[in-house]
Amino acid sequence: MEDHNLEAVLGGLLVQRGLHLAVAESCTGGLIGHRITNVPGSSTYFSGGVIAYANQIKMDVLGVSAHTLEEHGAVSEQTVLEMAHGVRQAMGTEIGAAISGIAGPDGGTAEKPVGLTWIGLSAPGVEKAWQHIWPGSRLEVKQQSAQQVLRILVDYLRGSLPETG
Repeated sequence: MEDHNLEAVLGGLLVQRGLHLAVAESCTGGLIGHRITNVPGSSTYFSGGVIAYANQIKMDVLGVSAHTLEEHGAVSEQTVLEMAHGVRQAMGTEIGAAISGIAGPDGGTAEKPVGLTWIGLSAPGVEKAWQHIWPGSRLEVKQQSAQQVLRILVDYLRGSLPETG
């Protein structure tokens, strides 16, 4: 599979299965939704997305608990799982995907370095998250992150989810 066609492959798989997708994006700022909607006919399977850059939006729109954000932070397994579940519920879709991360060049710490992202998936029988640390500039981190979300969604629909990042 060619990486630049992931969004088209994803669309075909969603159509085949009659499923609908929604995304919750933080560090990618809408890039995932942009890529998905570049495919003609995506309105048949893509319900929409939420760009939840601020924690208040994560809580108010996606239902992420304040306790989760205080205890684990915005860039965490727990937060992306709540984001993915929340966007799925808010949009009434079978599948919800979420991402939160530190795109840089600032904002990193020893525990959470620049390039760290968490990706969450909420679907029937699946509530799973993956951690990645991407090299490169802010734009490169965003691009690699969006690519990996699409890859995880394709893998899920093919029945071959990765165990870890």
